[in-house]
Amino acid sequence: MHRYAIPVLAPLMFLAACSSGDGGTPSAGKADPSAKGGPGPDTASPTPVVDADPARLPRDSETALDLIGKVIADPDSFGPGVVRRRPYESGPATWPVLGADCVWHQEKPARNVLATLSRSFEVPAAQGKGPVRLSAVVTVHRTREDAQWEMAESLEETMRCPTQQLQEGEKIGSMVSGVLTGGEGGQSTAEDMLTETGEFTSTELGGPHVYDWQQAQSLQFTVAATGKGAEGRTGQEISDLVAQGLATMLVRIGSAVEKQS
Repeated sequence: MHRYAIPVLAPLMFLAACSSGDGGTPSAGKADPSAKGGPGPDTASPTPVVDADPARLPRDSETALDLIGKVIADPDSFGPGVVRRRPYESGPATWPVLGADCVWHQEKPARNVLATLSRSFEVPAAQGKGPVRLSAVVTVHRTREDAQWEMAESLEETMRCPTQQLQEGEKIGSMVSGVLTGGEGGQSTAEDMLTETGEFTSTELGGPHVYDWQQAQSLQFTVAATGKGAEGRTGQEISDLVAQGLATMLVRIGSAVEKQS
C-alpha cells in the first residue's frame, strides 16, 4: 500500500480578493453539470494522483456512504486536543448551498451526488484563548467530472458573494481565495485544491477572527475542512489544523481506492 505525502499549502498561484463567508462547510457541493452558462471544469484537468482500482470506487449511495465513513476526518485527524462538537454529524440527506442572497442553507444533495457527510469539531477554550470551531465534509460524486464542477463553482461563489452569512449570527468576509492544481507548489495529493482565508465574526465569539477553508478534489471525491478562529488564536494555528484534517482525508481516500500491489 502506497503512502501519500501530507500536503503543505504553498503560496497560491491565483488570488482573488473579496469579502466573503461560509455556511459551515462552504463547498460541500452545489455543482450541477447540466446547468448552462455556469463555470465548468478545466478541459485540461490534471492527471489523477491516485491509481484507482475501478472495482473499489463507489457506484451507488450505499457504497459511497460506506466509503465516506472510512475516510472522513475524526477528532484525531486534526491533531491533539480536538474533540467532537454537537451536533457531530449532518444528515446525509442535506448539504449546504449558497443562495442568491449569499446566505448558506440546507438543501437536498444534487442529483450528481451519491453521498455526502459533514462533521463538526472543536478545540476547547483554554486560558486566554477562545474555542476553535472545525468542520470536515466528504462528498462522493457520480463521476470525476461532477467533482470538478463542484470545485469550479466553489471558486465562483467567493467572487459572487463578497460577504456571506453562515449560520444565524455568523458571517465571514475580507476573503482571499486561491487555486493550486496537482503538481503546483509541491501539492501532490489532489488534482485540484482551493483555499479561502479571511475574517470570521459571530454574536457568540465576537471578532473579527481568523477564518480558513480548504477543499480538494481527487477522482470523484471532494473533501473540505474549515476552521473558525477565536480570541488568542493565530492564523497559522488555524491553517495548520485545517491542512492536517484535509490531508488525512486525502490519504485515506488513496488507501481506500488505490490498486492493490
